[in-house]
Amino acid sequence: MSAKDKFHDVVKIALQKEGWHITDDPLSISVGGVDMLIDLGAERLLAAERQGEKIAVEIKSFLNTSAITDFHLAVGQFINYRTALKFKDPQRQLFLAIPLTAYNDFFKREFTIAVVEDYQFKLLVYDVEEEVIALWKK
Repeated sequence: MSAKDKFHDVVKIALQKEGWHITDDPLSISVGGVDMLIDLGAERLLAAERQGEKIAVEIKSFLNTSAITDFHLAVGQFINYRTALKFKDPQRQLFLAIPLTAYNDFFKREFTIAVVEDYQFKLLVYDVEEEVIALWKK
């Protein structure tokens, strides 16, 4: 099993504060002989519906000295995980969880914005200090 991201528990707490039930920690997916672990799986029952909204969350800290290196890793994982979910759990939406500091700096740059838009990433921006979700970008 891979090591949890430094802010794994921060994101987990933030999701729970918003009414999400953590169903998988981690969410295990196997597709075509390849095993993958997405950091979290969560579900939230919608008031007007019997079935819930389901998400998967890949958590990144962006603490390395090179933000672009962290970004390369995150992009690759996101694409792979999203493809795997299409096979195994197509109703589950995948989110990339990033800290507010990375969002305000690196994710507002022209190149990063273009990649996020091109690959249609869904972002979950979390505040490390407050342990809350600061922004959902669908």
